Amino acid sequence: MIWTAPPITRDKMPLTGDERTLLEGWLEFHRQTLLTKCAGLTFAQLTERAAPPSGLTLLGLVRHMAEVERSWFRHRFAGEDVESLYCADPDNPDGDFDDVGTADPEADFATLQREIELARAAAAGRSLDETFYHTHRQVELTLRWVYLHMIEEYARHNGHADLLRERVDGTTGT
Repeated sequence: MIWTAPPITRDKMPLTGDERTLLEGWLEFHRQTLLTKCAGLTFAQLTERAAPPSGLTLLGLVRHMAEVERSWFRHRFAGEDVESLYCADPDNPDGDFDDVGTADPEADFATLQREIELARAAAAGRSLDETFYHTHRQVELTLRWVYLHMIEEYARHNGHADLLRERVDGTTGT
């Protein structure tokens, strides 16, 4: 049996609520949007490259967003001592995007789901005003900033996913 990306029920984005409700709701909407763009596709379809010279693939986006969830919520904000999932090798800093040919898509989708759950847990009950020091940028950032950045990151990559999905099978508008 050939594995295919599972179907996703995407929640509607919130239209009203307090700041936390809106930030969490929009982030969830964008998380689900990426998975919706992948739903029903096989390994071959998920690893189909966009257009030369780009090596961008839908599976690469899934792997990248797992890496980003882990990095921003768990490593940077919560201070957990977690290593990179796909980019630990300094000679291969884009392993999340580059190593899809030998990837296990079922495991990678499960990894993204797990990192999303762990990101939710890292932020649960924490103030949006809580800060942490970002060593690379050498600035204090807030949890609010992380939510906004993650929404932006998903939105940008969901635009890529729109084009990739249309290239794979002509599906648009999902």
